[in-house]
Amino acid sequence: MQYKEYKGIRLSRLGMGVMRLPVEDQDDSRIDHRAAKAMIDRCMESGINYYDTAFIYHGGKSEEFLGRALAEYPRDSYYVADKFNLQAKPDYQKQFARQLKRLQMESIDFYLLHGIQDSFADTILECGCVDYFDAMKKQGKIKYLGFSFHGSPEKLVNMLNAYPWDFAQIQLNYYDWYFGDAKRLYEILEEAKIPVMVMEPVHGGLLANLTEDAERELKAETPDASQASFAMRWVMSLDNVQVVLSGMSDQAQVADNINTFDKALPLTETEQANIKKAAGIQYSAVAVACTACRYCCPDCPRHLDIPFLLKSYNEAKLGGAWRLDRLNALPGEKKPASCIGCGSCSRHCPQGFDIPKYMDEMKTMMKKD
Repeated sequence: MQYKEYKGIRLSRLGMGVMRLPVEDQDDSRIDHRAAKAMIDRCMESGINYYDTAFIYHGGKSEEFLGRALAEYPRDSYYVADKFNLQAKPDYQKQFARQLKRLQMESIDFYLLHGIQDSFADTILECGCVDYFDAMKKQGKIKYLGFSFHGSPEKLVNMLNAYPWDFAQIQLNYYDWYFGDAKRLYEILEEAKIPVMVMEPVHGGLLANLTEDAERELKAETPDASQASFAMRWVMSLDNVQVVLSGMSDQAQVADNINTFDKALPLTETEQANIKKAAGIQYSAVAVACTACRYCCPDCPRHLDIPFLLKSYNEAKLGGAWRLDRLNALPGEKKPASCIGCGSCSRHCPQGFDIPKYMDEMKTMMKKD
């Protein structure tokens, strides 16, 4: 495993995001503890020492699971990152106390303000939580304080002016670098000398499931490598990146990532060029670049599986409306037509997608079909 120095400690370049664990009966809140624990054990054995969770992951069960899974290991053999979610529970003092209880830990190594968007960035800075978490840091209950960010470059500058943050976490991958704000966000943090923790390096699986044309371009020089490994190596090539998080869901993903980060092979100029070409091909093919973070789901009044429906939407845009036929097997209340257009999903979407619009379009496509 590759490591990088951070303020006097060594962090593994690969970190585990504890938000896409295997579950039972397709219920996100029912973690398959046996399978998930085996993944944690494999990560620990491989030398991964950074584990990222949050108050809302797996319906609030992620922190509890992670605390139990790591309890058998020495506390100084791993680092835990956790997050304050303003939208889930505005009382930051109660949320922090509950997180320590769930984790069964006396302190949290890396603590973040969760998923900052332009719409509530000022609110979270003005609610008093930063002063409180700074006090917790001085008491030793938080080691390093930062934030995860899904906003604009302009709002990122405002965030950096508000507090001397220890680190920041952004969505960073080659797709968003060429077709989003990732490059500018990274450059702002690099200029401010704020180390970057990376989320969504494979864009929620998008860059591990490329179209055939994009994959052909990507693997032109290295055909046997996995699609995900190119995305990981691309992110690792950026000097200001500290830890690359992967929301691993099974042992195959764990094994592939460990292989990538054990070797840490630099990209050749040809591979860099192929990645850029593949990104362009993928961009032209994808209708909605959903990362399946599921932030849109908990407050949906119709309890729709929005990431699943958006995936179906993309397939239909690429291959024809007939690809929506599988949605006919869903109960009526789970189909796109059940969407009432309230916009709650869009307000919670880190990408700012107009989800009701896509639901309405799918409804029309299914009628025509």
